[in-house]
Amino acid sequence: MRILLIEDDAETAAYIARGFREHGHAVDHRTEACDGLAAGGAENFDVMIVDRMLPGMDGLSVVKTLRGGGVKTPILFLTTMTGIDDRVEGLNAGGDDYLAKPFDFFELLARANALARRPPLTGHVLELRVGDLELNLLKREVRRGGQPIDLQQKEFQLLEFLMRHAGHVVTRTMLLEGVWNYHFDPKTNIVETHISRLRSKIDKGRVELLHTIRGSGYCLRAPAAAS
Repeated sequence: MRILLIEDDAETAAYIARGFREHGHAVDHRTEACDGLAAGGAENFDVMIVDRMLPGMDGLSVVKTLRGGGVKTPILFLTTMTGIDDRVEGLNAGGDDYLAKPFDFFELLARANALARRPPLTGHVLELRVGDLELNLLKREVRRGGQPIDLQQKEFQLLEFLMRHAGHVVTRTMLLEGVWNYHFDPKTNIVETHISRLRSKIDKGRVELLHTIRGSGYCLRAPAAAS
């Protein structure tokens, strides 16, 4: 596994780099936000670990810029900013996971390994369709009734998961694991918030496709054909 570590604290960075290298992984360490941004945009990494508080530019802006430039590498925020709003902000910016300092290295290693195991979008299916809703995995485009819909990265991933399970009820736990790679409850309304935003974009003014199944979860299904 090849890791880009953007961390300005020398002691923390040395501890992380040593741990990963002892487990056979390569670490490219950058202390400045601008250097990390340049490396992340120009080179291929399996995982990026980004501190939120960096000199020159905060880690949140680094991740937003990378995502805006089309970089799909899984990103884990590692930070002392541990409030619920901080976590939600980081995930909404394009982060895939969020770990608070101080941390246990083996938890960091496990999370990085989990992110690196995510399969690339290179399966046989390049387009998903539910009713008049279309998702193109290759072009990263979403359309409904032929009209383009602009989704943030996590909203796109959420919709992809729902479309791959179209017609079936997916639980909150399934979404946390399948979209956010969380194997624990983060005690936030992150799922509900993203579902609400996604629904407002794909269903507003149209026949409803995304349904809340009270007490169970959510279901994306095409409308029943008129008899």
